[in-house]
Amino acid sequence: MMSRQIPRASKLASGLRLKQRGMATVTGNPLDKKVEMANTEKGNYINYKKMSENLDIVRARLNRPLTYAEKIVYSHLDDPHGQEIERGKSYLKLRPDRVACQDATAQMAILQFMSAGLPKVATPSTVHCDHLIEAQVGGDKDLARAEEINKEVYDFLSSACAKYGLGFWRPGSGIIHQIILENYAFPGGLLIGTDSHTPNGGGLGMCAIGVGGADAVDVMAGLPWELKAPKVIGVKLTGEMSGWTSAKDIILKVAGILTVKGGTGAIVEYHGPGVDTLSATGMGTICNMGAEIGATTSVFPFNESMYKYLQATKRQEIGDFARSYQNGLQADQGAEFDQLIEINLSELEPHINGPFTPDLATPISKWKETVKREGWPSDLKVGLIGSCTNSSYEDMSRSASIARDALNHGIKSKSIYTVTPGSEQIRATIARDGQLKTFEEFGGVVLANACGPCIGQWDRKDVPKGTANSIMSSYNRNFTGRNDANPATHAFVTSPDLVTAFSVAGTLDFNPLTDSLKDKDGKEFKLAAPTGAGLPDRGYDPGRNTYQAPPEDASAVSVMVSPTSDRLQLLSPFEPWDGKDAIDLPILIKCLGKTTTDHISMAGPWLKYRGHLDNISNNMLIGATNAENGEANKVKNAFTGKYDAVPATARDYKARGVKWVVIGDWNYGEGSSREHAALEPRHLGGLAIITRSFARIHETNLKKQGMLPLTFSNPADYDKINPSDKVDLLCTELAVGKPMTLRVKPQNGPAWDCKLTHTFNEGQIEWFKNGSALNTMAKKAAEKSA
Repeated sequence: MMSRQIPRASKLASGLRLKQRGMATVTGNPLDKKVEMANTEKGNYINYKKMSENLDIVRARLNRPLTYAEKIVYSHLDDPHGQEIERGKSYLKLRPDRVACQDATAQMAILQFMSAGLPKVATPSTVHCDHLIEAQVGGDKDLARAEEINKEVYDFLSSACAKYGLGFWRPGSGIIHQIILENYAFPGGLLIGTDSHTPNGGGLGMCAIGVGGADAVDVMAGLPWELKAPKVIGVKLTGEMSGWTSAKDIILKVAGILTVKGGTGAIVEYHGPGVDTLSATGMGTICNMGAEIGATTSVFPFNESMYKYLQATKRQEIGDFARSYQNGLQADQGAEFDQLIEINLSELEPHINGPFTPDLATPISKWKETVKREGWPSDLKVGLIGSCTNSSYEDMSRSASIARDALNHGIKSKSIYTVTPGSEQIRATIARDGQLKTFEEFGGVVLANACGPCIGQWDRKDVPKGTANSIMSSYNRNFTGRNDANPATHAFVTSPDLVTAFSVAGTLDFNPLTDSLKDKDGKEFKLAAPTGAGLPDRGYDPGRNTYQAPPEDASAVSVMVSPTSDRLQLLSPFEPWDGKDAIDLPILIKCLGKTTTDHISMAGPWLKYRGHLDNISNNMLIGATNAENGEANKVKNAFTGKYDAVPATARDYKARGVKWVVIGDWNYGEGSSREHAALEPRHLGGLAIITRSFARIHETNLKKQGMLPLTFSNPADYDKINPSDKVDLLCTELAVGKPMTLRVKPQNGPAWDCKLTHTFNEGQIEWFKNGSALNTMAKKAAEKSA
């Protein structure tokens, strides 16, 4: 395995072995055929003909081979003739095929859409209820409790979807990304979703990109969506996996190579003969967790595995249509990547990543010595499988084979063991085929078809807060305190296979490839390597019908938001910029080290306030570490000299009419796509977030809300700033491609200047001047109607 930092031509001759199928149409052009995007909708068609025409225009202009990622992106250009195209530099205006929102982010997205005053969404859109269901005792009871507690929010989303023409997936349907893979993803498509793990759709050859709610509102309103032209990182797969190695290990290995920020500004494109050895859902797993390396998205070329998955999910017509557009669904021979990584799957070991960060990758051969050397708690308290990353039929079948092997030897899971089906379809199918029964016999607790512990929706009772302990999951993200709000929990991410095997052992001091266990009679045995079909032999069981289609006539539908609600709050426009430099601003907090969106706007119990901006702002930056004292949620008020919570201090500054700034470290805002992490500082009076570097989605979210995301031209200037300093920010200098000046005024000592860089273009500067992107949209609409 190797990583090369130089461009390299891709060889895809063996990467796609599909037969060309012509289709009889009136014009004789197979791309003229009308094929609907989804079985749940009518009248929304896949437009391969338009994509092909756009590609022809771009290809003539660029006159070079294109990667598959480029083909998808450029085929969705709003203006393929005039759009400037340079990877890593140009801002592209794109026309996505679809929008998807999960319930926690959909509230704010729909509230913003409502404030735009439009009658109906202009782009096919869906909302998925998966984030607000807390894991407590088990699936049905947890779901019933969530439906009662969140009734106000679910009723709002249901009625708003009906009013504005969105498809609505009720609680219990499953996790947004699995529902998209099963129903909406299609090869060559472009989808944006208000969740960072939207790239899961890359498992079906789709460019599926996580965004903030304001981006989704633009597209729902019929406006083009803006994205900096991504670079393309190639990952060439050769060989074939066997034994305990699974698709999860590919992305765990890649995360170790690229780190949590190595994919920033790039699409990761997998190619090579090894691609054809993977299942479509395995490819989805890899693309899903690509969010952990900061990648814009990840994608695989269309292949036979995808065709078979489309068949299995009753979308063969889409598969046949994709075959007729085959050349548009793979890279050109000779296409160049900005970086190339090569992985031989025949040599790839199972990996375990963590704790506290998803890029700390340890191969199984070095695992036990690493656990001992690092002093990680060796008892495995909980093993958790499922989530949007690893809850496919293949995942469940392989894990069940390990559990059945243990049961055949008379033993069960020593650790607490939980199973999260990714969708109602998966739950119903594994219930029919017996895997669910195996998990229950194994001692497992089957949770609701929802995100659950993966996003902190876990009412964990087995370990007191503050107690050091270890858990292992097949999830994607393991930041400090994310799963159970216990900062002392060591969370490790691995395949469902290894989670299950380690749960049998009950300890981290174990290697299922080499170590033996004792059966009920005390005799030693080794667990057999996992086995399981990629697709169910008898097809999928759809289970309960949980989809609500929008009515043809929504004139009688009302969307009600109570003015006294503590869960929902209608939005008021932010104030526009006053046109002046900002003088004598206090630093609200200087953040030390990793500051993810979980630190900026925690999930867990705060999820219930995602539709109420003022209430959820009480969690702003309460998880960030204050560089002054090494503590969280304890900052000094520049006016009173007293220490208080970060949100309370910000509210005091706002009441005084004083703007403030935040100073941040590297890769500020990595993690979830949640735009609340940008809305909250804007709501509480912030002007700028000044860091060493930003994660892509968060930087865009800040711009959308009228904030200034700025980076130190010299990263060492971060170290020179004291939390007690005041600063002047020369906002009048804001211009495309030009630095801004930050004047730092220490309490004791002379003032000094440093330069700040930014990535604003002309349109984004208008967002700042007008107060937000939404204000800009409303202003243009008013000018058009005047």
